[in-house]
Amino acid sequence: MRALIAQRRQEYAPAARLDLSGPILRRLAAHPRFVAAHTVLLYHSLPDEVDTAAFVQYWSQRKLVLLPSVVNNEIELHRHAPEDPLVPGPFGVLESGGKLFTDYASIDLAVIPGVAFDESGGRLGRGKGFYDRLLARLAPHPIYKVGICFDFQIVDHVPMEAHDVPMDEII
Repeated sequence: MRALIAQRRQEYAPAARLDLSGPILRRLAAHPRFVAAHTVLLYHSLPDEVDTAAFVQYWSQRKLVLLPSVVNNEIELHRHAPEDPLVPGPFGVLESGGKLFTDYASIDLAVIPGVAFDESGGRLGRGKGFYDRLLARLAPHPIYKVGICFDFQIVDHVPMEAHDVPMDEII
């Protein structure tokens, strides 16, 4: 499935993916759960994902934005304010140099990347389990989870295992 999505991704130039990102992020910004949220987990995108760079910068001035950082094969969450430095993490993803955040119960909304999603909320990651482990830590809290992706990343069925945490919604 990862190979299939990679092949589909190659059909779109980087400029086309950037153009396709706008409507997805406008839908997210207009979503009632996002509008009402005070604390939002976002992420800085990789080049082949919905481009979140400007979205993160804009909303970090208006909401408490959290960004993931990879530390010792786990995701830590860090507050991100506009003045906080962004540094490349182990996989080239920009991570916040802001303060460590562990008050998971106060997160209102989590925006989660993925390689593929299905309409039932199934999510396929990149295979290292980083988000699976993070979502397991967040699971005891009533955090609304939204996967964002391009249309070509929606598949009929994502195989789910017992430890996989489904998304509440896909945009």
